[in-house]
Amino acid sequence: MGGLVELRSLPRNLGAPPLVRLGTIRHNFRCVEDGTDLQPVKPRPDAVLAGARAGGPTSDAIPLAAEDLAILDIESPTIAGHTCKVLRIGPDAPDLAMLRRRIAERIHLTPALTRRLGTTRDGQPAWVPDPGFDVDEHVVEHAHDHPVGSQDLRRCVARLFEQRLDRQRALWRMDVIELEHGHRAIVWRIHHALADGTASRRYARALLWDESPEQQLTEAQAAVQHAADERRRRGHLAGYVRREFKRSRTRSPFDGTIGRRREVGFATVPLPAVHDAAKALCGATLNDAVLSIVAGCLRHWVSEHHGQLGSIRVKVPVSLHHEGDGVANHDSQFSLGLPLGEADPVTRLTIIHERTRTRKRAQDAEQREVLLHELGSVSPRLEHFATQLERSPRRFALNVSNVPGPREHVSVLSAPVYRLHSLAEISHHHALRVSVMSLADLLGFGFCADAELIPDLQTMADQVEPETQALLDAPSPAERARS
Repeated sequence: MGGLVELRSLPRNLGAPPLVRLGTIRHNFRCVEDGTDLQPVKPRPDAVLAGARAGGPTSDAIPLAAEDLAILDIESPTIAGHTCKVLRIGPDAPDLAMLRRRIAERIHLTPALTRRLGTTRDGQPAWVPDPGFDVDEHVVEHAHDHPVGSQDLRRCVARLFEQRLDRQRALWRMDVIELEHGHRAIVWRIHHALADGTASRRYARALLWDESPEQQLTEAQAAVQHAADERRRRGHLAGYVRREFKRSRTRSPFDGTIGRRREVGFATVPLPAVHDAAKALCGATLNDAVLSIVAGCLRHWVSEHHGQLGSIRVKVPVSLHHEGDGVANHDSQFSLGLPLGEADPVTRLTIIHERTRTRKRAQDAEQREVLLHELGSVSPRLEHFATQLERSPRRFALNVSNVPGPREHVSVLSAPVYRLHSLAEISHHHALRVSVMSLADLLGFGFCADAELIPDLQTMADQVEPETQALLDAPSPAERARS
């Protein structure tokens, strides 16, 4: 099969140009726009190691897989490679010195967090032990003149999210921010090449939470767990690269040239009440309710800034893990339309529930993976192109993820963690992303957006509570029947 494929019969509303150059690299690629071509760019080891600390090769090196290289190479002046967790702790929150001592005592339980970028003996990029590893370089006080409130905290988090992690050190950092009333926030950035979401949650449990099963592990047991994390993470990372960062040539309501500046927003609602209301109103799931709440937030923001309401498509992650899988974090996704034009919250929830149920019954996510696998077995170019088509901003406008956090309330050095939010980076032509994470009986919504393309992001986040309350106050089916 040649390098150029004619696509003139495809409808223009799919966003496909008349002539497309298809790459041959299945996972480790990104696409750049040049005229009418989409050109794959292979990750360059020298670029990946740019900024890494000089040092001799080591025999205790873990070579970077192609997916590691791709994630590191994706990072650019406008796209960061890290995720972020924002914890609020108090009252009587531990100070910087106490946090450093806690993490120094437990860092042996997370050996991946003591490795930095380096090389193997034959000069290949690798994760290598950092002989100069110092907790004090990774757990730092955020500079500010006085305790900050909620609005200033959002600004601090956004500025930190914009920064890049230092490639001369292990690719993670905690910034400790003093809040009002004796509280503190920990803004924990960790590179996606170093840890996926599952590993990040385990690292938080091992390093921070007072009640942590990892405390009972020996160093040898921790190393075994780390190896399992690596197998799962690399299985997940291949799909992550393929899904998240390829460019598209078409437009969506949140499509535009992504800049470096970010804006973030937070909201928290009661998890059990949302779960019970969704089930009582129409048999919907918690995830359906999350999507309905997000749709209400988008409806309010779009009506304020653009005026035109319709349907907007979101991409929803789905776990494809089955008993006995070698990769414990194999995931896929499906996309569906959110009816922004529907003002009634119960009707909106019902529509979303029916759409997600249809996709689950049809096993859309699994069928998608089978299709891509079969296309890839015929031609990597066809798999590449099919994935590009499905990532068009006209196919979906934003990602909405909903992942479980701690099942019970947690504390750090006896101070309760009372808020937990997750943030994920946006991608080319997708200027908004919503991450939802639970903390015991709370559901935290984290919004991340390009600051120029999505102004007043907190006004979108501020709609989470009233949209939730509208579901909680909605009459039950029996009450509606009586009326």
